[in-house]
Amino acid sequence: MRAETDLDTLLRNLQPELRADTFVFCSLPNEHYGALTRARPIACMAEDEGLSLVLAKATADEEGLTYEGTFRCISLRVHSSLVAVGLTAAVSQVLAEHGISANVIAGAYHDHLFVPCDHSQEALRLLNNIGAQA
Repeated sequence: MRAETDLDTLLRNLQPELRADTFVFCSLPNEHYGALTRARPIACMAEDEGLSLVLAKATADEEGLTYEGTFRCISLRVHSSLVAVGLTAAVSQVLAEHGISANVIAGAYHDHLFVPCDHSQEALRLLNNIGAQA
């Protein structure tokens, strides 16, 4: 299947899906890729300050890692192109208008929004409405 670039098509076909796990963002100062692989992070980013990991809250607790806030992941099931313009802005704007923060991570096939746990159901409803209104 070809990755979609047309914003209207993307918005009509978002198919947001709320993942079951609760996730956290942890920072490992002065660490590099490969650190804490046993924790099976779903995403990592090398930053000047160290390695940032996104992993299940339960795993972070087991490892004794510190974090601020807990998040649920909403995956947009539409196959979005990495060069598509406006998708992140469109979904972020709708959530921001309702006071919901979103940390977006793009994979090769889908975009994944990490929203605070206590706003996850509302975020899912808002994202479903985008598709219905597009």
